Amino acid sequence: MANVEVNPILLKWAIQRSGHLEAELEERFPKLQQWIAGNALPSLNQLEKFSLFTYTPLGYFFLKVPPKEAFPIPLYRTLDSRQDFAEVSANLLETVQVMQVRQSWMREHLIERGENPLEFVKSVNINENVIDVAKHIRNTLKLRENWASCHSTWTAALDFLRETIEETGILVVVNGIVGNNTHRKLDPVEFRGFVLVDEYAPLLFVNGADGKAAQMFTLAHELAHVFFGHSAAFDLRGSLPSEEFIEKKCDQVAAEILVPTNEFKYAWNENKTNRDIFQILARKFKVSEIVIARRALDLAFIDKQVFFNFYEHYQSQERKVKESQSSGGNFFASQKFRIGRRFAESIIIATKEGSLLYSEAYRLTGLRGKTFDEFAHSIGYEV
Repeated sequence: MANVEVNPILLKWAIQRSGHLEAELEERFPKLQQWIAGNALPSLNQLEKFSLFTYTPLGYFFLKVPPKEAFPIPLYRTLDSRQDFAEVSANLLETVQVMQVRQSWMREHLIERGENPLEFVKSVNINENVIDVAKHIRNTLKLRENWASCHSTWTAALDFLRETIEETGILVVVNGIVGNNTHRKLDPVEFRGFVLVDEYAPLLFVNGADGKAAQMFTLAHELAHVFFGHSAAFDLRGSLPSEEFIEKKCDQVAAEILVPTNEFKYAWNENKTNRDIFQILARKFKVSEIVIARRALDLAFIDKQVFFNFYEHYQSQERKVKESQSSGGNFFASQKFRIGRRFAESIIIATKEGSLLYSEAYRLTGLRGKTFDEFAHSIGYEV
């Protein structure tokens, strides 16, 4: 089989884009370093396998230089982007593209059914008072100021918030991998979530590979983006926003939604001499201790050093718990989060009515044949 001449720059670009280590790729492609050095050429078969393993379209390797892959939304990073990522990974780019396809279908589906656009999308100005914005969002979601305290745990409050957001017409997806590919894990260091704003089908994506403690704040942060009408992806490194004004504003609104300022100040002063104050207030407000520590930092009850010390300790403990847990779980229960219940129900109903072909339903959900039918059954539908 004939060998293929490939610019070594393209090979290195594909490796960086994939997120794989060169050492990992060298195990599969022993002559990789020779290809990069220009001392050997891969066969077409080898190049096809390399293409698949690096998630790179085969045609890209026949270009002279790497293509400019435009990321469709702003990506706000807490730290200078040059320190970690020269560009977005293939995993993030592909995930956003898949969500855009789903959102586009949902938008058309809702318009065809005569649904009205959601009035709350882009309903607030970025310069409005944070407390007023948070109140407006809570009113829209029909949440009381102390809504979380009604739940037994902060994880129960997180589930309630996610379900409440979906009921307003927002699509919510929580996934820690690309589609259902367990070999392609999404990196929470690169991004914690992203928002695709649309007046008919706004979509919130939470990186499920991130710790549960961080997911509630991510969700509230994304919710603020919808009301401001600003699509974005973000990393919230160390639970802090980038320097962009929109990111700081969304963070402030998220904090106010989860832990109202006045209630927090009163509770802090009541318990400020207690060494377990973060745990006590976390139980009171039904949020994670990370959110409480972050709120204390915002309101200048603690300094950044205290916050970061606590943050690192909490994250290390959460990682240990996560590592000790089984990586298994109910496949269909996971799909409810990976696809999103609102989107899934719309797909299933359209398929049952005959307005959507099964082949399209399979493409949009990533589930096929009996697996699609069994998933539908798991959330209360027969197809």
